[in-house]
Amino acid sequence: MKPFDILTSTACALPLASIDTDQLIPARFMKRSRADGYGQYLLHDLRFDETGKARTDFPLNAPSAEGAEVLVARRNFGAGSSREAAVYALADFGFRCVIAPSFGDIFASNAVNNGLLPARVSEADAEEILALLQTGTTITVDLKDGLIRLGNQTFTFSIDPIWRTKLINGWDDLDLTASRAGDIATFEKRDAADRPWIELGSRRA
Repeated sequence: MKPFDILTSTACALPLASIDTDQLIPARFMKRSRADGYGQYLLHDLRFDETGKARTDFPLNAPSAEGAEVLVARRNFGAGSSREAAVYALADFGFRCVIAPSFGDIFASNAVNNGLLPARVSEADAEEILALLQTGTTITVDLKDGLIRLGNQTFTFSIDPIWRTKLINGWDDLDLTASRAGDIATFEKRDAADRPWIELGSRRA
């Protein structure tokens, strides 16, 4: 995965709460090949009407949202089922960060494992960021310092320290485990000395 350090990008304001994973990508599109990209299906039933025509009043369809890598929403983003395709749709659309007051637990874990930063802010800060985006769309997200900069305003965000490490280094779970190879080898050596019968038993097996 691409390491995440400091991201400066246009941002898209999505002032909605409890956007669930079925809204992020409706189930009927999950039969499609990931190789073809899921970005076109992101929030499909909110972005398009029954005839397939883009809704001009929906934020992701606004010209200012083109090329945005940051999405700002309200609480409980990514609630619902555990479908990882919801994260694929966001990533394939071009988003690298979602800012919201809270996230679905499984969604947030899936996001980190796919290089997407779930930046958690207070509800008050989320509302202020959404308001500021009405007059300017460029935002900076600094993962190292846990800061969001927008205009003259600075906001803090939180993320699990392990997730932060993974994103900064571009690691998945296997990479994280490999980074502790020295500690693992030290433990195995000490454990073999403390409990030699474990190794003897495995050899007899």
